[in-house]
Amino acid sequence: MSVLESKIPEGPIEKKWTKHKNEINLVNPANKRNIDIIVVGTGLAGGSAAATFAELGYNVKTFCYQDSPRRAHSIAAQGGINASKNYQGDGDSDYRLFYDTVKGGDYRSREANVYRLAEVSGNIIDQCVAQGVPFAREYGGLLDNRSFGGVLVSRTFYAKGQTGQQLLLGAYSAMNRQINRGKIQAFNRHEMMDLVLVDGKARGIIARDLISGEIERHSAHAVVLASGGYGNVFYLSTNAMGSNVMAAWRAHKKGAFFANPCFTQIHPTCIPVSGDLQSKLTLMSESLRNDGRIWVPKNKKDAEAIREGKLKPTEIDEDDRDYYLERRYPAFGNLVPRDVASRAAKERCDEGYGVNKTGQAVYLDFKAAIERYGKEKAFTSGHKNPSKEEIIKLGEEVVESKYGNLFEMYEKITDQNPYKTPMMIFPAVHYTMGGLWVDYNLMTTIPGCYAAGEANFSDHGANRLGASALMQGLADGYFVLPYTIGDYLADDIRTGSIPTDTEEFETAEKEVKERIQKLFNANGKNPVDYYHKKLGKIMWNKCGMSRNEKELKEAMDEIKELREDFWANVKLTGKAEAKNQELEKAGRVADFLELGELFAKDALERNESCGGHFREEYQTEDGEALRDDENYRFVSAWEYVGNPRDAKLHKEQLEFENIELKTRSYK
Repeated sequence: MSVLESKIPEGPIEKKWTKHKNEINLVNPANKRNIDIIVVGTGLAGGSAAATFAELGYNVKTFCYQDSPRRAHSIAAQGGINASKNYQGDGDSDYRLFYDTVKGGDYRSREANVYRLAEVSGNIIDQCVAQGVPFAREYGGLLDNRSFGGVLVSRTFYAKGQTGQQLLLGAYSAMNRQINRGKIQAFNRHEMMDLVLVDGKARGIIARDLISGEIERHSAHAVVLASGGYGNVFYLSTNAMGSNVMAAWRAHKKGAFFANPCFTQIHPTCIPVSGDLQSKLTLMSESLRNDGRIWVPKNKKDAEAIREGKLKPTEIDEDDRDYYLERRYPAFGNLVPRDVASRAAKERCDEGYGVNKTGQAVYLDFKAAIERYGKEKAFTSGHKNPSKEEIIKLGEEVVESKYGNLFEMYEKITDQNPYKTPMMIFPAVHYTMGGLWVDYNLMTTIPGCYAAGEANFSDHGANRLGASALMQGLADGYFVLPYTIGDYLADDIRTGSIPTDTEEFETAEKEVKERIQKLFNANGKNPVDYYHKKLGKIMWNKCGMSRNEKELKEAMDEIKELREDFWANVKLTGKAEAKNQELEKAGRVADFLELGELFAKDALERNESCGGHFREEYQTEDGEALRDDENYRFVSAWEYVGNPRDAKLHKEQLEFENIELKTRSYK
């Protein structure tokens, strides 16, 4: 075990980033024309980075497995993006955003990175407005804000329930401008299969054309991985079905340390599982918790009657409803952080108060908000004595203007009208705070290999606050990497183009082809999804919302056994030299079967509860997470040495000089 150095600049935290930018090496514009950068992934982090690199003059190649960069999973983000502009005048500031983010992550994130994130957050909004992103505006014309979980201010900018889509269109339009200029070569429907190292530096990738099946070599002076998170290791998640860990995991196997894999976020506001044949889950934006109240029946008999279809939620009197978040956390109520809300929902359902057929759901109710908004709108419209019907009609119109597309999506999926009956929600795997370890410059432990957005571990600690993923992705891509990558590339201005007809590329391509052939050689009896579903059940049952030593050890053994069976008995149809989605899935699931074991090992080694990592052995008397700051105030960074269970632990000690370490409380 060794101690990692993150290259954090000296000096006061509010001056670190400015000082660092003033001191790092730069590449002059004439030399940028001779330097190539590969960007893997074209979501918010990758798309914004690629567009900015090209705008600066670098030659960029982008790779995505989708048919267009605008299909990246960032498009699914709904509720908003954080920035400390304080438009509401409610006391927000860079420091407040920094503090809320570190506290929300349960004091397991790096102070310097988080402060930088807060510092550049306002620039992101200005950039996106300039691109034409249609943020919601209030009556006076200023951009509107709403609140998200874990904060006491309104700092979330939004575009109805389509914020991710609109932000991605902004980044995509910036990319398209550079594609049209010839500064970006876009390789869509391509998947990175391996990272190529030359003299220990990242100098290119091996990619597979997903249409023709051809294996290709691509070189560059630096490689940026912005390929998202690994939530699909659980099979059922809110992630797009194609989201995977391949790019990050292949870099890990080439020497990039993987940090905090067990820090996974369970989102409290998702449509519950409806059956065994389901393949993904649907997120309902956290913004709904601004106006929706979460409850279950106070009486178990009422809950049983609802599950049996004998009672409707609208028939339960107000006094017989348990608004358990408001009861347990009066200061934050329904806007507690995601990990807190998720565990509270699980606790109520485990106790027998769940409200759908499986008993795994709670209610999110907009009745009070509809009445409140209806009265307000009636009053401002001159209706001093409106009828109840008029109040409800006007209130529904206001709610529709704020959340209409989310309500429509819910009704299409569940065939229930959320204006008339409460939504049913339950926690689901959503985001991964763990990822490739990076230093302050966002470089991994492989020189020249960078990680951005959800692919790295750097900003969210053990739990991500809502609306911070979009903020981090765009901060990394627009305002951090374009500076820091120049510090590394300044040494490459005389290197010249990187050839691909070398032994290193030859060896990497050969290994990729052998791996593909090995998958076909199994010629077993089980399809890929058979293994993915089995892995997902192990992960959810033993590495999900709560973990314990016994089950984590069982999970490691079960995943190892499943992985061995996969390589012996998986059945692939079709051929490698053509479009083959079963082959694509097989490569991704093979990586998940390795990552899953490291995930369980990381959770087993961290003998504390913090954020999304809840060890049953470490909790307070009232069931809250119990941290161990004396022994576990560090980032776990794992080095690949063969089998995942043998991974070597490196620690980055976390220092808190600007925020007091204390028990996180939202009461």
